[in-house]
Amino acid sequence: MTTDPWGRVDDDGTVYVRTSEGERVVGSWQAGAPEEALAFFKRKYDSLLTEVELLEKRLATTDLSAAQALASVQKLRTAVTEAHAVGDLDSLARRLDVLTERIEQRRVEQKQAQEQARVEAREIKERIVAEAERVAEETTHWKTGGERMRQLIDEWKAAPRADRATEQALWKRMSAARNAFSKRRKAYFAGLDEQREQVREVKERIAAEAEAIADSTDWGPTAGRYRDLMQQWKSAGRTDRATEDALWERFKGAQDRFFSARNAAFAERDAELRGNAEIKEKLLEEARQALLPVTDPREARARLRDFQERWEEAGAAPRDVRDRLEGAFRKIEETVRRAEEQEWQRTNPEARARAEATIAQLRDSIGTLERQLARAREAGDDRRADEARESLEARRSWLAEAEKALEEMS
Repeated sequence: MTTDPWGRVDDDGTVYVRTSEGERVVGSWQAGAPEEALAFFKRKYDSLLTEVELLEKRLATTDLSAAQALASVQKLRTAVTEAHAVGDLDSLARRLDVLTERIEQRRVEQKQAQEQARVEAREIKERIVAEAERVAEETTHWKTGGERMRQLIDEWKAAPRADRATEQALWKRMSAARNAFSKRRKAYFAGLDEQREQVREVKERIAAEAEAIADSTDWGPTAGRYRDLMQQWKSAGRTDRATEDALWERFKGAQDRFFSARNAAFAERDAELRGNAEIKEKLLEEARQALLPVTDPREARARLRDFQERWEEAGAAPRDVRDRLEGAFRKIEETVRRAEEQEWQRTNPEARARAEATIAQLRDSIGTLERQLARAREAGDDRRADEARESLEARRSWLAEAEKALEEMS
């Protein structure tokens, strides 16, 4: 019989392994020496040892899941328990017990990590859904809103998954938000189409009226009507781009035709009025020399009437010089008028009487203040003396101005 610390080979070739529970048969060897039998069954033990060591290393160096690791331990435990091998099988079993404890710890950690991941995933998707609902409810920038809604769907797909019930509830909200946004957008554009149709009808009418009056020669009222039509066009809003451009071409074309014809007519008329302008230029120069500066308002008024009659007889001037000529003549008329007013004020008895009364009142007031000043000085009352002196200076200044005005009236 051949023996070993962990097993033996009986004389009949039966091979035993020693465990804490006693010996058990692991095989039979008839092919050679007992030492070879022990070596053979030890190699089988070494294979089991290698598998245990590999599992220990995987558990220590990889993120092997607890479920996979536990399945591997159970498989190895069965293999060790039923092993046809010679070696320290009890130590392998103890090492598998240690692995089982470590795996259980990893299972707890992984469960906690999974729960934390589900919480984070729920928070991420809650945020995505909340923004989608806000976009669906509030946005009116449809292009930007549509792009953002698509981005949120992509973010949802890329986000980690929460538990099934949470996923289903959140996706229901997400889908409802997307549908609500689409519904609002469709309703808006349907209303926009209706509004654009109303604008089109208004601008069709404006363009048609503009075309109808384009050949009018009633220049003033028609030009005013075109201004009204332009205001109506601006306040009507906008239809679709193609229709807007086409209607504008019609409106603008009619307007241009009218104003081109009016400008041509005015140019022809202005050419006929150039002679009137030359006459008025000469009248202006003659009036300036004859009337300005005004030395005798009555004579200037009499002579001005003659110039005014001649001015009207000269007729209208061309538009490009009309305002300048009329403005210059109005200045001459205004100068004569102001001179008349000044002359009237200077010779007005009522104004003269008021001026004389004012002077008398000021002189009385000055006399009173002079007496108050003298009394204050005699009493040594500096404050009252200063007040009287200041008032006296003011009254004397007013008196000088009043006397000057009265002198100008004389």
